[in-house]
Amino acid sequence: MRRDVFQAIADPNRRLILSMLANGKLNVNQVADQFDITRPAVSQHMKILMECGLVTITKKGRERYCEAKMDRLGEIWDWLSQYKKFWEGKFDAMEQALKELQAKNKTNGNKKHPG
Repeated sequence: MRRDVFQAIADPNRRLILSMLANGKLNVNQVADQFDITRPAVSQHMKILMECGLVTITKKGRERYCEAKMDRLGEIWDWLSQYKKFWEGKFDAMEQALKELQAKNKTNGNKKHPG
């Protein structure tokens, strides 16, 4: 089955693994110790992350070390950037509407009311 980075980040456990590995290499046991799920379940998450190219595992002696390959997350950034423009436009329009509302309230607040 072909997997992509979107599948990898779809699961909160895999996102947590990536967050942990973003700070540096950890051995497989150090990763697994952070979860309340079975080691085979953690291994399955690691397998998916490896298939997506987000994690590599290297063997050093008896230990297996996991390392994040965060550059692969660029695919997500590229996809999200199209929506960034959309939201920036919405926020710019909202800012303009707020400025107009504030100016209107300021003008109405300065009018003298007959007493």
